[in-house]
Amino acid sequence: MSAVLGAALGPVQQHYLDEARQMQALSFAVHIPLVCFGVAFPLMVLVAEWLNLRTGDGLYRTLARRWTRIMVALFAIGVITGTILSFELGLLWPNFTATFGNVFGLGFAIEGFSFFMEAIFIGIYVYGWERMPPRWHFVSGIPIVITGFTGSMMVIAVNGWMNHPGGYRMVNGKAVDVHPWKALFGNSFFWHELVHMYIAAFIVAGFCVAATYAFGRLRGNWGRYERTAIAIPLTLAVIAAPAQLLVGDWAAREVATKQPVKLAAIEGLGKTTKSAPEHLLGWYDKKDGKVKYGIEIPYLLSLLSFHNPTATVKGLDSVPPDDRPGPVNVVRFAFQTMVGIGSLLAVLAVFTLWVRWRRRRLPITPWFYRGLVLAGPLSIVALIAGWITTEVGRQPWIVYGVMRTNAAVTGAGGVPVGYGILALVYLGVACAVVWILRRLARAPLDAHADSLPTAPVA
Repeated sequence: MSAVLGAALGPVQQHYLDEARQMQALSFAVHIPLVCFGVAFPLMVLVAEWLNLRTGDGLYRTLARRWTRIMVALFAIGVITGTILSFELGLLWPNFTATFGNVFGLGFAIEGFSFFMEAIFIGIYVYGWERMPPRWHFVSGIPIVITGFTGSMMVIAVNGWMNHPGGYRMVNGKAVDVHPWKALFGNSFFWHELVHMYIAAFIVAGFCVAATYAFGRLRGNWGRYERTAIAIPLTLAVIAAPAQLLVGDWAAREVATKQPVKLAAIEGLGKTTKSAPEHLLGWYDKKDGKVKYGIEIPYLLSLLSFHNPTATVKGLDSVPPDDRPGPVNVVRFAFQTMVGIGSLLAVLAVFTLWVRWRRRRLPITPWFYRGLVLAGPLSIVALIAGWITTEVGRQPWIVYGVMRTNAAVTGAGGVPVGYGILALVYLGVACAVVWILRRLARAPLDAHADSLPTAPVA
């Protein structure tokens, strides 16, 4: 059936498929970290405000107000990058949207509604600091958290459907008899992608925010405000990081069952193998169909994939060469980067939790704070590497087993020009973000923020 549909939805004449893919990848790499902050950061702001309401400590109010400015700035940048992504979906992949728009259109409609609701309540929250009773102001921030969740959830649902399509029938190259709810929420990839992404959001936002205060501590800035500011995001991050390992195991077993060729690319498994070994590091050699210079661990791949050390794992040879993900080493290196960094962050998290449990304080060694400074950017690298694994590993399909990427791409010219312009736009956006965040960081604290009594946080 896949072969028939692939022939019916054949490739168009396009010389810039790779550039279109790279252009889309650039936009995702810029936008996805902002999504993490859109999901997790508003909750951090509300936690700080709730602590102010609970304790009456003005320091928490100061912290919440300063973080609100950062939340607004990142939301504004996310509007720019999200708008670009929405245009790219139609401009770069018109055959995809024309063929399947009625399947996933509901998801993007809900995402758009969530975005506008989020913008409205951010406006209310920002301008309500001095104009609303404190408790009602706190309540006005709750919809920001909810809409940040629902909006990104719809995008994840669409991506899950692309990895495991259903909820429709194909007739004469068109999707008919569409059941949008079944398509979006009935696919088996939705739930593990949703949980995986949301835990990643708290890891990225938590470690990035904590990293800024850890950097300040290494430079000697370590007052009550900094101790409080690092405690909230770090607590969320260190809880999320170990949990991500369990969710990753769940996701890997779903991939092993539903997308075995992607798993083969991840592990560099050229041939279908019983009691398959795991290779740490190493380079996949296409000629030999084997991993070279890697550390082989017998039975581990079968055990991780199916919880059975003697299970058979399908290799790249289970499908024709044209149906294999590529480049294999891009998928493999991205996955190993994600797992490697994720494991390091989990170790850092466990160490932090152990010290908090035993000593009732944060670690005091400078090496811990150096590690936190690195954890921020490394968490973003792991996030992007995870999405590279998901998206490149699905190739050559844009809708798995149904429509190839080269059948979805636009036939228009000018893609390289647009690619170059987009890169310049993102460079300008990056410079603007750095300038804005530096200005916000240098803004003076409220005069009373460091003088009111509070319980020790370190």
